[in-house]
Amino acid sequence: MGWVSEQLVEAAQQGDLESITAVVHGAHPHVRRFADHLCASPQDAEDAAQEALIVLYRKIGSLRATAALASWMFRIVRNECLRRVQRLRDEAAEPALAASAEDEVLRRLEAERVAEAIRALPDVQRRVLIMRDVLGQPGRAVADGLGLSTAAMKSHLHRARTTVRLRLHGSPHA
Repeated sequence: MGWVSEQLVEAAQQGDLESITAVVHGAHPHVRRFADHLCASPQDAEDAAQEALIVLYRKIGSLRATAALASWMFRIVRNECLRRVQRLRDEAAEPALAASAEDEVLRRLEAERVAEAIRALPDVQRRVLIMRDVLGQPGRAVADGLGLSTAAMKSHLHRARTTVRLRLHGSPHA
């Protein structure tokens, strides 16, 4: 945690407004960089980073160990990025009723397996897959948004889909 001292975090936890402001300001570039790696678009990354900083500002007093600040912030960012993808997916999908509680549990377990397989992808492949398959953006827009040629975007998408498929079907090589 080279960007913030333990004393500053402790003062922020005690409610010192200047210390809270300093911690939030110091955290922004680190939080944003992490969000850039997890979120599908730069706008989502900025929004997720801002949400995480708001949570930090409001709840730093509930942080138990000052050394846990970085992992706490990154967990908040990760959850916010996942929440944004989930919200977009839910908005796009028609509401479906689960036939039973068992079906709902199985659906959630499968969704978590898919999310874990996607999280394990290399950065560019993960972004391409999320933008194209989860968010449904056109290929050209995905390529342009990531600064790739259409051919490179298609190649990354193919590799990502193949890797996810292999991981979900239990291949030890994925």
